[in-house]
Amino acid sequence: MARVVFTSSIQRHVHCPEKDVEGRTVREVLDAIFAENEQARSYVLDDQACLRKHMAIIVDGHPLRDRSGLTDSVTNRSEIYVLQALSGG
Repeated sequence: MARVVFTSSIQRHVHCPEKDVEGRTVREVLDAIFAENEQARSYVLDDQACLRKHMAIIVDGHPLRDRSGLTDSVTNRSEIYVLQALSGG
């Protein structure tokens, strides 16, 4: 199962413990988590079910490519980190 970790910056706003989840894509994995945690869904995804602009997802050390469909592949050994994207200067 893929390991999903929500960083501490998100944990301050929404309780999202680390979890091992089955799924073949980021969408499937997140849907499984959000089925039990609707508050986390609305914090991470917008009303079109796309990744919010202020959020980032790292899959096995690589930034998420498909921010709208969340179709990036995952394996049973994948590590998925959900974090708030930083900006500014």
